[in-house]
Amino acid sequence: MAAKFEPMLSMSAQRAPYTTASAPSMADNLPDINFGFQDLRARMADFTQRFDIFIADGRKRVLDERNRFRLKVTGLEEDTKIKQRSIDDLAQRSSSHQQNLAKEAAETSEMNEAVANIASQRDEREAERDRLRAEIAATQKAIGQRVEAQKAHAAQLNAQARFNSPELDFWMDYLCLRIEGAGKVDRLKFVFTHVDERDWEREAYFELNTESRDYSIKHHKPKVEAERMEACVEKLNENRDLGAFLKAIRELFVEALKTS
Repeated sequence: MAAKFEPMLSMSAQRAPYTTASAPSMADNLPDINFGFQDLRARMADFTQRFDIFIADGRKRVLDERNRFRLKVTGLEEDTKIKQRSIDDLAQRSSSHQQNLAKEAAETSEMNEAVANIASQRDEREAERDRLRAEIAATQKAIGQRVEAQKAHAAQLNAQARFNSPELDFWMDYLCLRIEGAGKVDRLKFVFTHVDERDWEREAYFELNTESRDYSIKHHKPKVEAERMEACVEKLNENRDLGAFLKAIRELFVEALKTS
């Protein structure tokens, strides 16, 4: 039967046996290794110191940058507040300016309207003034014409009066007539008496208007037919015979009182 191979036994067989006193220890057989712990420790300490300085510098730099950033942000916020206040002030000024512009526009419109009204009133008053001037000129012209006509008529009456005065006195005595004023410049009142057989003191009268060339009778008493009275006046205006006219009027009054 073949023998079993044992490695440990083979190794033991190959080495020479040692005695207990001369046999070397396991530590003596280990290699001499120098790892440099002191140098490594010094290098680690230096690295740690430099790392701490780096961290401290970095922290300080970060803090400085943060402070500068905060200061910059604070400055920007202050600038923003100032600019916002400026914007608000400008907005308020712009609003006030717009209100002032609107107010001025309204006032301008009112002033233009007032000016237009004044101009319209001025034109109306100028037209009224021109119309009044034309009326005044026409009235003055008519007055002048009437004055001239009255002067001519008065001159004619004065010329006729020199011839009619004796005749008029005769008719006044013959017809029981007296002549009075009628309260107006161009009106004469002729009063007859002895026209009523029942009362010789009873009076009858008429008012003769001499304002124009054609005479007219405004009032009379007693009542006489208008057609007969107008016929007498028309005849007087045609022939200017005052005596015949007075005689005809007296006859109308006598006849009217007889029938009353």
